Amino acid sequence: MKKKRIISAKIVSAVILIAVVSGIISGCAGENRQVVNVFNWGEYISDSSGVINVIREFEAETGIKVNYTTYATNEELYSKLKSSGANYDVIIPSDYMIGRLIREDMLEKINFGNIPNFEYIMEEYKNLEFDPSGEYSVPYTWGTVVLIYNTEYITKPVDSWDILWDEDYKGKIIMFHNSRDAFGIALKKLGYSLNTTNISELEQAKEELLRQKDLLQGYYMDEIFNKMGGEEAWLAPYYAGDALTMIEDNPNLAAAYPKEGTNRFVDSMCIPKGAKNKENAEIFINFMSRPDIAAANSEYIGYSTPNSGAYELLDEEITSNETAYPDEEILANTEMFLNLPEDINIKIDELWTDIRGASSGSIFLFPVITGILVIACVIIIFIKKKKKTPQY
Repeated sequence: MKKKRIISAKIVSAVILIAVVSGIISGCAGENRQVVNVFNWGEYISDSSGVINVIREFEAETGIKVNYTTYATNEELYSKLKSSGANYDVIIPSDYMIGRLIREDMLEKINFGNIPNFEYIMEEYKNLEFDPSGEYSVPYTWGTVVLIYNTEYITKPVDSWDILWDEDYKGKIIMFHNSRDAFGIALKKLGYSLNTTNISELEQAKEELLRQKDLLQGYYMDEIFNKMGGEEAWLAPYYAGDALTMIEDNPNLAAAYPKEGTNRFVDSMCIPKGAKNKENAEIFINFMSRPDIAAANSEYIGYSTPNSGAYELLDEEITSNETAYPDEEILANTEMFLNLPEDINIKIDELWTDIRGASSGSIFLFPVITGILVIACVIIIFIKKKKKTPQY
């Protein structure tokens, strides 16, 4: 997708400097620096339509070829790692998934001696609860989940998750196509924590999601760009960085923070257990943490940066945008996903399977059908009894 971008003069100057030194650095690339396999979210790195084509620049500077593939959800990433973890050298999961991968011994400890640019990571993004020792991850971006809506069609106030259950917008509502985000919204709507381990609360969230299902156009992830941009859908929850991109492409769109609170997330670069090119992975992570590169990525994808050097390079129009960098009052009403106990993860997966497997409208038809069957049985019994009644 082609996007308009605000090109920072500071970043452009950095690109010129890179061009001057890239030939020197690439000549120093050792024979062991041949390839790095990167597994990242879709639409999550500056490419040829951005200020810097990050992958091309990395290859030019280091001589290391990047094999780059993408995934749509943390759960998809987890599934792939379970089956072929050693095929990837760098992954960029979200906070709660990093906690799960650490608990299951699926990540390598990072040699921070190979990542001097870690000094630019802001202190508030180091040693977070999902990686308290700070040994397994380097923050890449942070952001929040917002409500995206079309101002041409949505006439009611957009300040609550309730609007995603509004029957007036039936068929024009999109929901997350992943269990943790979907349950998170339903839990917040009910006034519960995103990280509840209370089975009753999770069951209530399931009922909310089932009740919503008949109102949905569908469950989507990356497809949301075209759905909202093309005005096929009018309402959707999604990540703030992507919301900015969508608003840029379609000025009819806007973003809002729900009053019940929302998710705040941190996506970080990690190295899977058994990675075949660990040193190259650390070189790539260090490169991605360099201020000019981190700024180019943040500017292109719209997500907020935890990198102090990158933040200083960004245009004020970006850093003053409240969707990307909300004020303290909004941030105080956010909650970060934590890695849940395994039995709770299994329970959520089971509930999500039930929701996805349920036919739209079936939950509403069930009581009606049951009532009809009961009435029919009563009538049949009455007729049979009448037939057996002796005639005088």
